[in-house]
Amino acid sequence: MEDYLREIPAEQGRETGEYAHERITGNPDTNTDFRTDNLPDTILRSDNLNAAYKKVKTNKGAGGIDGMQADELLPCLREHQSELVEQVREGKYKPNPVRRVEIPKDWKSE
Repeated sequence: MEDYLREIPAEQGRETGEYAHERITGNPDTNTDFRTDNLPDTILRSDNLNAAYKKVKTNKGAGGIDGMQADELLPCLREHQSELVEQVREGKYKPNPVRRVEIPKDWKSE
């Protein structure tokens, strides 16, 4: 009866190539294109970083708290890409806080 309470190590299944979503959902048909053990590498692939940049550029992303505008991003990325990737891989990257704007809502009470 208490078998359902036993702990299962998170790494279980790595040797067999089992994906994390199979262990979590029990469904091997869940649509994912990556293994969770190399997520940082997947995120930091140049094609993924380029796609992220293109999305920011396309939607004319608002300037950040540092004042940098979307059109200033590409030169900065070209200059600092290798050190940014290294900091993320080593767990040393600390992003700046985001700017938060509260939008007042006019709630109607009934």
